[in-house]
Amino acid sequence: MKMAAPIGSKPAPLGAPSKPAGPELDFRSGARTEELNKLIQEFTKHDQREYDDQRALEIHTAKDFIFSMLGMVQKLDQKLPVANEYLLLSGGVREGVVDLDLDELNVYARGTDYDMDFTLLVPALKLHDRNQPVTLDMRHSALCHSWLSLRLFDEGTISKWKDCCTIVDHINGATNYFFSPTKVADWFYDSISIVLSEIQKKPQRGMPKVEKVEKNGTIISIILGVGSSRMLYDIVPVVSFKGWPAVAQSWLMENHFWDGKITEEEVISGFYLVPACSYKGKKDNEWRLSFARSEVQLKKCISSSLMQGYQACKAIIIKLLSRPKAISPYHLRSMMLWACDRLPANYLAQEDYAAHFLLGLIDDLQHCLVNKMCPNYFIPQCNMLEHLSEETVMLHARKLSSVRSDPAEHLRTAIEHVKAANRLTLELQRRGSTSSIPSPQSDGGDPNQPDDRLAKKLQQLVTENPGKSISVFINPDDVTRPHFRIDDKFF
Repeated sequence: MKMAAPIGSKPAPLGAPSKPAGPELDFRSGARTEELNKLIQEFTKHDQREYDDQRALEIHTAKDFIFSMLGMVQKLDQKLPVANEYLLLSGGVREGVVDLDLDELNVYARGTDYDMDFTLLVPALKLHDRNQPVTLDMRHSALCHSWLSLRLFDEGTISKWKDCCTIVDHINGATNYFFSPTKVADWFYDSISIVLSEIQKKPQRGMPKVEKVEKNGTIISIILGVGSSRMLYDIVPVVSFKGWPAVAQSWLMENHFWDGKITEEEVISGFYLVPACSYKGKKDNEWRLSFARSEVQLKKCISSSLMQGYQACKAIIIKLLSRPKAISPYHLRSMMLWACDRLPANYLAQEDYAAHFLLGLIDDLQHCLVNKMCPNYFIPQCNMLEHLSEETVMLHARKLSSVRSDPAEHLRTAIEHVKAANRLTLELQRRGSTSSIPSPQSDGGDPNQPDDRLAKKLQQLVTENPGKSISVFINPDDVTRPHFRIDDKFF
């Protein structure tokens, strides 16, 4: 049976030109997609700062200071591996670059407290030898978490780390040593404090000013004043592994958005244990599996418009949903990765779809909240929201509903916040209130300072690799020459 046309309507003649489409609207809020796209572009412009030669030199100076400090920590008691491999990530822990709990972190604000932020993963144990037997004891832990037994390690390693272990005596007389994330973090903070105290007794020209050193849970946060910049380093003690954990093996059997774009070898080159426990886990013993190195590789396959939508969404929700702690930026990152698997590649590659991606991420976030379900991307059977109370879920769902009803207004607020942070940074630069280092263009500078070519090279690396992550290989006997890699390129 044919359906009758509405009264008064006439069928359009074949071949007649269609009426020009009006502005595309978001059904839920009535916002114009074009306007949302423009607001996201404006946010991106203010959020992604350009670095001149002086700022590039300041970044390099701060990085060298941190690496030199870690070299001295290694020499303090020989606990850290001699030839260590660090993973330097753009963005602090509060930005969700690593799956860590934010409950115990002090609140730092860009502009007020710092200008740039980084996360540095520092292996306390580097288990890259495939002949080294390792016992990940997951019997006592929730999914995506584990205890780490040193029982099968050599006597030298056990003796070195015994004071950072919890000890369990068995009935049969055997003793098991479990590597403790809280004790490792305590040792790491104490060691860093000792080294920084020694460094500050003999200040050198051009040396960064240590403005703040704090232990936030199992993370050590250091804010350095370098020239006109303040750099926040969130330093995280981790356990580093090569290869891939058995608990995440099934994930490799599925189809993913990165198939054919990067190799499986790049994705599964290694993983970490980071010092965080599950909702009901034992803090002294439990570590969390982290795939930060894999996420660096996956990021290469995400379109710029989707990343813009994600960054804008993160800026909107990061403060809105901060109390009580329930949703972290890492949850949003996981949802973005799931969306990449779910949606067609040609849709995600559309350059003018940032508004669609922003709205879709808000919808996904609300859906995950209401259903208390956010699977870990690498271990899908691990639900990262199952511990939330109904009261917390509904509180945050109502907040997200208000965002979804007027995304344009919340974008404008995010833009004003980032502009205000930039104004604070510029004001600080004008006042020159932090310690200064010689400009790369100045005459008569310290001959040990990097020259103009280094500053230009660093500026090029920063501008050509926005948001990318750096693996650093450092020899503590020669901390003046770190070798670092930005993704797959060596410098």
